Amino acid sequence: MDKKTQDGSRGPRHRSLPPAVGLLLSMALMNALLYLCLDWFFVAPPRSSPVSTHCPHGHFRMAQMKNCSPWLSCEELRTEVRPLKRIGEGAVKRVFLSEWKERKVALSRLTSLEMKDDFLHGLRMLKSLQSKHVVTLLGYCEDDSTILTEYHPLGSLSNLEETLNLSKYQNVNTWQHRLQLAVDYVSIIDYLHHSPLGTLVMCDSSDLSKTLSQYLLTSNFSLVVNDLDALPLVNRSSGALVKCGHRELHGDFVAPEQLWPYGEDTPFDDDLMPPYDEKIDIWKIPDVSSFLLGHVEGSDMVRFHLFDIHKACKSQTPAERPTAQDILDTYKKVLNLLRDSVMSQTREML
Repeated sequence: MDKKTQDGSRGPRHRSLPPAVGLLLSMALMNALLYLCLDWFFVAPPRSSPVSTHCPHGHFRMAQMKNCSPWLSCEELRTEVRPLKRIGEGAVKRVFLSEWKERKVALSRLTSLEMKDDFLHGLRMLKSLQSKHVVTLLGYCEDDSTILTEYHPLGSLSNLEETLNLSKYQNVNTWQHRLQLAVDYVSIIDYLHHSPLGTLVMCDSSDLSKTLSQYLLTSNFSLVVNDLDALPLVNRSSGALVKCGHRELHGDFVAPEQLWPYGEDTPFDDDLMPPYDEKIDIWKIPDVSSFLLGHVEGSDMVRFHLFDIHKACKSQTPAERPTAQDILDTYKKVLNLLRDSVMSQTREML
């Protein structure tokens, strides 16, 4: 009697799951986790999503800053900014890694007085074009010919291959991330062609190396344009076209209309050189994008899907080339198409 009472007090027994059911549940959980990982890798490139840095005109905000600050004045640049070392030099500016309030910044100084007009033009462009496509302006001093901008430690786009070859960046050395960089590049060209100032042409682009040096690679692997010293304006209403410099250009990288059209027997004369429009930027897009895509697994597949739009970019007739917006739409379509295709194929394998 006591034994029955004792057994009855134990309550109902808990049945353990059959091993097969447990295995099925484990597999389902693993598949769910794998799908989440695939979504993260293929659909959403691992770029950080910082708080919007949009500020009123004449103000800036960098990472780790909660509030917008006014552009630094001459006095603030002289007393608060400490140059550390020179990190770059071009025809117009010398650039110094500097420190401001324990933050790394880039201080640009005019190289020579004869380049002052180009320097001031670049400053006007920086002030007028502040957006997600353009390096952040922190301050300037026309009296001292100095400009302070945000510092990007990965440097210019010219360093892309060296950067991606580092072990800590191997996870972003994929066709997905490289194509996203090409999307960023074309987005910048489209922004310049539809800027608040009108249709601007990227003239500092006589060869691939020079073109790449105009852009900076950010820490979250996006692009911003950095050098705006040579951005002439196309004004169709007044019939004003542009010419990139006053010297004869050569090579396949520049558009055909940028080449001297009167043959070798006629000496180059800038006064006789016909002007052109923003379609010279379109001609160069396939070459820049090919560099950005590199030679990683999958990059040839991307090139195949971009063949038609790139062929159109290389039309000898400028008016027949697509707009930057047309190219941007195609790039985004291909990026989404190929991501979805890879996702679908991978899920079918599970």
